[in-house]
Amino acid sequence: MRASSAGDLVPVGKVLRPHGTRGLLRILPYAGSDASFTEAEEVFLRLPEGGMRCFSVVSLAPHQRVYLMRLAGVGSGGEAERFRGAEILVRKDALVRGEGEFFYHELVGIRVFRDSGEYLGRVSRIIPTGANDIYEVKEGKREVLIPATREVVREIDLKNGKMIVSPMEGLLELNEV
Repeated sequence: MRASSAGDLVPVGKVLRPHGTRGLLRILPYAGSDASFTEAEEVFLRLPEGGMRCFSVVSLAPHQRVYLMRLAGVGSGGEAERFRGAEILVRKDALVRGEGEFFYHELVGIRVFRDSGEYLGRVSRIIPTGANDIYEVKEGKREVLIPATREVVREIDLKNGKMIVSPMEGLLELNEV
C-alpha cells in the first residue's frame, strides 16, 4: 500500500452498516447506482470518530441500490460494525469516469447560471436521492435546490467552472429554501 495525501483522495461513498455476519459492508455510493470506484484495489475509510484506515478490497458487487464490499482483514459482522458511518475514499487515479459523468468533488463550488445569464450561486453540496441527485446552490442567504437531470442541467463546463441550468418556470421559487 502506498502512502497517500488527503489531496489525492476523493470521497466516493459511505458505509451504511454491516451486511450479514461475515464482514460484508453495505455501501451507498455517492454517484448513485453506478459506482465510479469499482476498479479500486484499495480504499480508505474515514472513521466517524476520526482517523483513517486503508484496506485492500477483496470484493465489491452491486446489491439492490447499494454495493456490498468485503475488505481484507474484516471477517465478521462485529468487525464490520466498527465502520458504520465511515466515509469511503479512493485515490483519484482509481476512479472510472463514464461518458458525460462528473464527480461530486468536481461540482462542489462550481458557479451556476440560468440559461438567461442570471447568476444563481455556487453548488454547496450534492444530495443523493433514489432517482437523481439534487444540487444545493447558495448565494448569500439565498439557497435553491436544483434537480440534476438532463432536462434542467444544460451544460457543465469544468474548465471555466460553471454550470448552465434551464429550470422550468417556477421550479427555483418552489425549491427555494
